Amino acid sequence: MESIPRGSTALNELTSPAQLREWTRSHREAGRRIALVPTMGYLHEGHLRLVDESRRKADAVILSIFVNPLQFGPTEDLARYPRDLPRDRAMAAARGVDALFLPTAETMYPAGSEVRVVPGPTAERWEGAARPGHFTGVLTVVAKLFHLVEPDLACFGRKDIQQLTLIKRMVRDLDWRIEIVDVPTVREPDGLALSSRNAYLQGPDRRSALALSRALGGAHQAFCQGERKAVALEQRMRTALEENPEVAVEYIEIVEPTSLTPVTAVDGRTIVAIAARVGGTRLIDNITLAEGLG
Repeated sequence: MESIPRGSTALNELTSPAQLREWTRSHREAGRRIALVPTMGYLHEGHLRLVDESRRKADAVILSIFVNPLQFGPTEDLARYPRDLPRDRAMAAARGVDALFLPTAETMYPAGSEVRVVPGPTAERWEGAARPGHFTGVLTVVAKLFHLVEPDLACFGRKDIQQLTLIKRMVRDLDWRIEIVDVPTVREPDGLALSSRNAYLQGPDRRSALALSRALGGAHQAFCQGERKAVALEQRMRTALEENPEVAVEYIEIVEPTSLTPVTAVDGRTIVAIAARVGGTRLIDNITLAEGLG
């Protein structure tokens, strides 16, 4: 276990389950509440807001960095997913993270590993349909992290709304005593939702990507002006997106916030979610109609 100086304290780097359990044991015995922030690294302000919320609610914060191969399909971007561990270390330390968990794939999935967490119908649409097996990978790695850390709470962003919903379901269905804290989506000044995959967006693609948040913003504006029909909001978004031929829409979904069930009439809590490809980059975003882009 390596400690990196960080002002008057140190950022602990843990690479094995044994080190992790020793770290959590010491904090738990001292009566401290532990928060977990699971990430795949290449940190941005969205991840750091999860850290901020963790620090508000807990005494010790551990952030995991693991590019989880189980949640990538065979033709997806596992090999080229952005990575920059020195930068991540510095950002985590500056924001007040107490420990990093940096396992390898061999640590998380030893030879012969075969048990997986397989979700139900909520995972079969949207991202689950576009990325078969994705949520089995997500829930399996999150379950392993929950077992290893045994946190009092874990923070996740609302941008991945289907993932967040499934994690809440898993905690409920498996009777974990873990508080799941959802944190609002963080955006660039021009409205683009922060994502590690934004690193792929260059030049015209970066400008075209703004079509997603603008379409969501248009739905929010229509709702504020009195529109309550889901089909009308969807049509408004599709019409706006047709002005951007570089944007290939995969889905627009208008759903209630607990089970992500489609609705015909909307209210302020209704979620509007979108996925689209811009060039070679797949992006997702969502809002609640009352809050808009925040």
